Amino acid sequence: MQLPNDNRVIIAIGVGLAVLAAVVLALVFGGSREPAAPKAPETEGPGGLTVNVGDAPSLEPTRALRCFVDGQFIGMATLSDCARRNGLATDALDVGLDETGALAAAPTASFSPPPALPDTTATAGSGVVDPYDTTLPEKPQPQLQPQPRVERASGAPCLRFTGSDWRELGQMSLNQCVQALYAGTCVRPGDAQYGRHGNLTLRLVPRRVEQSNDNTRFRILADQDRSCQFPSLN
Repeated sequence: MQLPNDNRVIIAIGVGLAVLAAVVLALVFGGSREPAAPKAPETEGPGGLTVNVGDAPSLEPTRALRCFVDGQFIGMATLSDCARRNGLATDALDVGLDETGALAAAPTASFSPPPALPDTTATAGSGVVDPYDTTLPEKPQPQLQPQPRVERASGAPCLRFTGSDWRELGQMSLNQCVQALYAGTCVRPGDAQYGRHGNLTLRLVPRRVEQSNDNTRFRILADQDRSCQFPSLN
């Protein structure tokens, strides 16, 4: 009678071990099926901070900056006070960093007025008369009125003012001339760089390039971004 009791004990132990093994296997394989954590979205382009120009804070009215009048530094002043001392509206002042790295305000192109236009006429003679010359002077011919230059479809001469003279860069369109003259170049408040395209005077001032038909009154041609480029001309 003892043998059947031993068999039941052995069977019970075997069943218990089988149940325990099943539980362990369920825990092992069930844990491996847990959903992975959501993958963080990848950012496009190179890393680093991207700054939106439109998010830049505006200049506070009470902030003092370096003020220039007639090309001379007169001290610290608010933007409105500096404009008043120059006899101008606030939007007629260029605001930016000067050569010291400090915030400054100065009238547009106050340090660099427009240069004289390039001389395209031939030089006249000396006009000295020989008293022993018995030949009759030639009858003066009527002076012809200069005809306006007609720009060809291929472009017009593009010139750069170097500070002492004009240097021609070649024949090109207006947009190409602006890019050739000023792409990658920024100027400080009050400064300006000049060029010519056909009969137009071009002027680079802070944040924009301007054009003029009379070398005196300038109007905006294109805006310049913080990388000193002209996206609207591409």
